[in-house]
Amino acid sequence: MLNRTTTRRVSLALCAAMLCAATSAASEATPRVAVNDPKALMLAAIDAPDGRAAGMLTGELADAITQRFSATSALFMDVTTLARYAQDGCRRLNVRFWQEGVRLAAGQAPNKQTIDIGINYCRNGQPPANLRLEKTP
Repeated sequence: MLNRTTTRRVSLALCAAMLCAATSAASEATPRVAVNDPKALMLAAIDAPDGRAAGMLTGELADAITQRFSATSALFMDVTTLARYAQDGCRRLNVRFWQEGVRLAAGQAPNKQTIDIGINYCRNGQPPANLRLEKTP
């Protein structure tokens, strides 16, 4: 049988561990927006104060990719802003697609696969007219 001091220490340690687990789970549980077209997340990143957007690609294209590679998860997207151009609404974006459990070849163990694509993109769907960067205050 444990004495009171030991019982309190064990209880405090368990509470601290549960709090840490809940905090890390909450940060990873950020909801992702389901989109049929990557452009939706690219526009969201352009308009976001922190220049970021996250989501899951859905629809026929995502299903075809998932089936082709026997993947075990949804096709995720993370869009980040790398640079802001002087032209209004134009950014240099990094578009990252990733998926768990991808098999690139028969007999190969499934792995997480990631591809990053850099793109100059504006709110109107076109590339910027020039690549002059926005002046920082």
